[in-house]
Amino acid sequence: MAPKTVESFLESNGQWQKTLTILRDLACSTGMEEAIKWGIPVYSYKGKNVLGISAFKSYAGLWFYQGALLPDEKKVLMNAQEGKTKAMRQWRFGPGEKIPKPTVLRYMREAMKLVDDGKEIKPEKNKALEIPTELQQALAGNKALQQAFGSLSLSHKREYADYIAEAKQTITRERRLKKITGMILKKTGLHDHHRK
Repeated sequence: MAPKTVESFLESNGQWQKTLTILRDLACSTGMEEAIKWGIPVYSYKGKNVLGISAFKSYAGLWFYQGALLPDEKKVLMNAQEGKTKAMRQWRFGPGEKIPKPTVLRYMREAMKLVDDGKEIKPEKNKALEIPTELQQALAGNKALQQAFGSLSLSHKREYADYIAEAKQTITRERRLKKITGMILKKTGLHDHHRK
């Protein structure tokens, strides 16, 4: 279940709690507004999402929503989903890694300055929906699945299509297809559980 407060988010990430608390304190020191969005703490400025903090199995990190526009003089930012994410960049911290607070704070302030300067990379609109072969075949062979998929919003269709297409191996694509079939039949989006 997604955390409702930043405190519960921190508590649920025990291994990374210290790192995440430092990142949170730095973000809060900038005067940005703090809220839980998509299950993580997100910091906004003048109504724009600027950054988020998150934790995974092997690292904790900062997500800069317009990170591709940051100077990144320390070359620490990476695209977590190459070919899919245009604007967002991530700064990862491994176990026991010391956080360079002045540098992190500078990056945060530079991200806020992007908002002041009106600079942002907008998501592509009206990109053609490309349905991978495995999903096309599943839809063609199952009328109920085809109808359910047809009733989804374009963004939900795109989430499912991308989820299958991103898998490199056939076995992974097939496993993912099996996982999403029930979700499509329920007419829910792939990430709906994060949006609550």
